[in-house]
Amino acid sequence: MPTPPLIPSVLILVPLLFFSFCTEPVIAWRPWPNQTLNKTDFIFGGSKKYEGSSEFVQLKYHMGPVLTANITVYPIWYGSWQKSQKRIIREFISSISSVDAKPPSVAGWWKTVQQYTDQTGANISRYVHIGTEKNDRFFSHGKSLTRLSVQSVIKSAVTSSTRPLPINPKSGVYLLLTSEDVYVQNFCNNVCGFHYFTFPSIVGYTLPYAWVGNSAKLCPGVCAYPFAAPAYIPQLKAVKSPNGDIGVDGMISVIAHEIAELSTNPLVNAWYAGQDPVFPVEIADLCEGIYGTGGGGSYTGQMFNGEDGATYNMNGIRRRFLVQWVWNHLVNYCTGPNALDQ
Repeated sequence: MPTPPLIPSVLILVPLLFFSFCTEPVIAWRPWPNQTLNKTDFIFGGSKKYEGSSEFVQLKYHMGPVLTANITVYPIWYGSWQKSQKRIIREFISSISSVDAKPPSVAGWWKTVQQYTDQTGANISRYVHIGTEKNDRFFSHGKSLTRLSVQSVIKSAVTSSTRPLPINPKSGVYLLLTSEDVYVQNFCNNVCGFHYFTFPSIVGYTLPYAWVGNSAKLCPGVCAYPFAAPAYIPQLKAVKSPNGDIGVDGMISVIAHEIAELSTNPLVNAWYAGQDPVFPVEIADLCEGIYGTGGGGSYTGQMFNGEDGATYNMNGIRRRFLVQWVWNHLVNYCTGPNALDQ
């Protein structure tokens, strides 16, 4: 079985250029030092990462299933995790369906994802909740994972002799979260997270899954940006994270990115732009690095600063988060609940 192709999440499209003398449009935001473009990147590179609408973006529905039933997220905590870190991530996931958070809210952000439908006209589910969790604190597959061994970790979680995760191929999202001392293939080099579906030959089932890593030790200046800045771009100034944990606060937006794309393109045959499903451009890819009105290029857009100096753009149940916007196919541009015109 071949290695699953990369579903680009937090994938850069061109080298990052921050200098004012650039003559080409600045369309990248994560400072990947070395990135090879694929053919989809060349097609859509000039239209990505801008808040304004773009006639070049042709996001299409390819008739595959989307997650219309109530979505259950099954976290797999791989490695060493603090209780406080788990609480931050759990609250973000729980906030997706919460109607109690004050605006702009995570639930308001999810309303854009809900607008996507399947071929029957059914919308993405409004409800996202946390299901059974699995701890793998002893690194059962080592501290360096390949894309295929990621699936093996998921297999261990669903086939465990003690408290296995439920098998839920229609509305389950299996979220593998690796701690700061775990390296996953291509981590920090050109991805901070990815999603795909498991192979029956490995796991026994076809299950939509995502992996997101904690970059606090390995590359906070890349995957936890803008809460950390890369050392080789000294003119960038980091902002204060809203929950006091740079690695986990950086993960939140990547987790949001993956859940949004898994919901609208779980088997890589539903909503995406481009002709090649191996390199799809999905609803979160189109808005990478945009957190508020005016975002695009190396500029994140308008965000909020709390009294404690922390930077965020939406509220959860009890916490604040910084989450990237997603593409709204009805108006053909990136949207978020903190847009100045909302």
